[in-house]
Amino acid sequence: MASTGWGGRVADLVQPLNSGALFPAVTATAGCSPFCTGQQTFPSTVPVGGESLLTGTANSMARFNGVQQLLTFDNGLQLVQAANENFSRGVGYSNTLSALLANAKINTAFPAGNPLAAQLQSVARMMSIWNQLGMSRQIFFCQLGGFDAHGGQLPVQDNLLQQLSQAVMAFDQATQELSVDHQVVTFTASEFGRTLTPNGNLGTDHAWGSHHFVIGGGVAGGKFYGQFPLLALGGQYDANNRGTLIPTTSVGQYAATVAQWFGVGPASLATIFPNIGNFQSSNLGFLG
Repeated sequence: MASTGWGGRVADLVQPLNSGALFPAVTATAGCSPFCTGQQTFPSTVPVGGESLLTGTANSMARFNGVQQLLTFDNGLQLVQAANENFSRGVGYSNTLSALLANAKINTAFPAGNPLAAQLQSVARMMSIWNQLGMSRQIFFCQLGGFDAHGGQLPVQDNLLQQLSQAVMAFDQATQELSVDHQVVTFTASEFGRTLTPNGNLGTDHAWGSHHFVIGGGVAGGKFYGQFPLLALGGQYDANNRGTLIPTTSVGQYAATVAQWFGVGPASLATIFPNIGNFQSSNLGFLG
């Protein structure tokens, strides 16, 4: 498996645009796959709310001081020293972010009890202080699990898609409140789709092609991009007569379109997407 992902590799190439930044270009609010990791840039993980885990109360300050003593102790082991430096950098980022978020305020209401909405609310708060962090380009990774429904799929996905809809609507409203809606693109991603045919448990099984949403003020929206498949078994794009649909658009094309909007030049695309030359177009046109 690759040790880096296209989000991290994009962040590598736009590093000069974030020179002097006080925080990493890539932030995850949930566990991030290799998508977030580049060769030179590494993601931060910020819990929902963004609060520092090592500052605040007297007890946590005591823990913080104890940890600081451990981090500055030189035991002569290079691996331990490297880990200490990495942890110290994380503590510094955490304290910087917490101090700035103390005065960050978003008036947009996000739905309660919605894990994705809570993550996107944290993202909106971090976006509100981008200028103080010295950021020009930022990538955020949020996650909503549970779609791998091999049984009882309809009620499960009804609930999940409602969460997705309400969370993204609130986030879009927050970007409008911050007057950055034309500077933000929100897109969904997943590593697999579902079969058209159900199984014996009223669910579906792992498949290939799927649909994704792209949202933002700069999106040429209200359209389908790519070839919409025939939703019938045995059709032109059905790989096995179970409704395992063959994609007509590559994830590389999808991602390259976003990357170019983000600031990556066409000449650099192949360093991020090694297979992009296999396709007729590297820009699907859904972003201006």
